Amino acid sequence: MAHVTQFSYPVFLDLAGIPVLVVGAGPIGVRKAEALQQAGARVRVVATALDEALERDRYDDVRERAFQADDLDGMRLVITATGDAEVDAAVSAAARARGIWTNAADQPVDCEFILPAIVRSGRVTVAVSTDGASPALAMALRDRIATMLGDDVAALAEELAEARAAVKAGGGSTEDVDWSAMIGRVLGDVDTE
Repeated sequence: MAHVTQFSYPVFLDLAGIPVLVVGAGPIGVRKAEALQQAGARVRVVATALDEALERDRYDDVRERAFQADDLDGMRLVITATGDAEVDAAVSAAARARGIWTNAADQPVDCEFILPAIVRSGRVTVAVSTDGASPALAMALRDRIATMLGDDVAALAEELAEARAAVKAGGGSTEDVDWSAMIGRVLGDVDTE
């Protein structure tokens, strides 16, 4: 039986100022580079061909050529999305050899992490993953969840942040507060246990 890759420890990263390499600049690579740049990462793009949607001046470094091992210098994360499984596997192997975490688009076996389907409403972010088994299912679930996340949920997150800050400023612990009434106003009956 083949080993099943499991990505069972979800995490949200603060990428502000973190150097990240994106290999490949087709539509998927461009989408990944844009999301990383929006998250505050310092993005280096390496690709043999650049999609016209890639706005070169948005990125710290754009190299129009094939991947070379020294492209990994100084990088903390790598996303490879060339569309060529052999190239993506080679990039992943080179990054692994340096201890750099890598995501190879649509190739879970060449990943140390995967990128979930996400939806945001203000400070609320919901991520859905199927361990790489079915990105289409993750996106469908994300889209269904998105219908629940309106402006009222974003406003509630801000209200709860202010209430938590007030409890902490008063020397209390937010762990002992029952937030269900505030949350229930927006989401209906909820159990916060």
